[in-house]
Amino acid sequence: MPHAYPFLSPGQKKELSDIALRIVAPGKGILAADESTGSVAKRSQSISAENTEENRRLYRQPLFTADDRVKPCIGGVIFFHETLYQKTDDGKLFPQLIKERGMVVGIKVDKGVVPLAGTNGETTTQGLDGLYERCAQYKKDGADFAKWRCVLKITPTTPSSLAIKENANVLARYASICQIHGIVPIVEPEILPDGDHDLKRCQYVTEKVLAAVYKALSEHHVYLEDTLLKPNMVTAGHSCSHKYTAQEIAMATVTALRRTVPPAVPGITFLSGGQSEEEATVNLNAINTCPLHKPWALTFSYGRALQASALKAWGGKKENGKACQEEYIKRALANSAACIGKYESKGDKGAAAGESLYVANHAY
Repeated sequence: MPHAYPFLSPGQKKELSDIALRIVAPGKGILAADESTGSVAKRSQSISAENTEENRRLYRQPLFTADDRVKPCIGGVIFFHETLYQKTDDGKLFPQLIKERGMVVGIKVDKGVVPLAGTNGETTTQGLDGLYERCAQYKKDGADFAKWRCVLKITPTTPSSLAIKENANVLARYASICQIHGIVPIVEPEILPDGDHDLKRCQYVTEKVLAAVYKALSEHHVYLEDTLLKPNMVTAGHSCSHKYTAQEIAMATVTALRRTVPPAVPGITFLSGGQSEEEATVNLNAINTCPLHKPWALTFSYGRALQASALKAWGGKKENGKACQEEYIKRALANSAACIGKYESKGDKGAAAGESLYVANHAY
């Protein structure tokens, strides 16, 4: 077998490594504000707000301009294409604002899931065509990390070996293209919470999926020190009759990660996967207090679990910007504490902290 041809110079590796470590510095996680226009439409509907470009800007502006209390909590922000080119009321581009606040700018680069022919309703993710050129442009426009989401589902017949391998390969191709352009790739193989499977089944599938992902990353010569992983927590299916404790979820999650994720990976930024705001924080805290050895930073990359209460407080009205910020700051502080295993659940949870955020077949 020939040697891998090194496609990153030592300087490029260091630049990428520094970016990754800034994002997952102790107590810091990611605000995932990369919902597509269609996904925002569903959330706007829940507060009876019109889904216009201006309303989307007006909603995200309070999150990006929240006061300095969020600085120790948020290491990076993932943008949607539209948001990357929007400005504050006083004319400052959102990415410039985020960078000035010491946070790293990220961009969602996949183009959504499509059916995978020859499978029982499974999917792959499109967007590799033109990704090389798009990454070059996004880097010029201020993005230093990216996200690509693949989706797998647990049923009696899925995920199939074909779907696992196809999605792992797509994630590896994306990751290698990002690294060429000085962009840290977040690798997101999400196993949906849909179904009635138990915790053990989710752990088994999670291990198989992550093992395939890291095999593919190795085959594509992706430099692991310059990547982040965005996985699901190991939880039972949404329709499972048995309710597991946060400690059981934490033990299953950390065990699955220890069996599959190399210690070279600097950070694991969990998705919230339809958990309520409070559940997502409590489970993250339990993961960080789990007694097993954990060689990576274990933090958050939350969309709904950072924004549900904020969105409710905003209610589609510009004058509610301050109330929106307060709810967002509350959740950011809670999750920052959970990253270091110091979160204590209290009565004052927020406008929507206990509400289920589960959406069947979640797509965005």
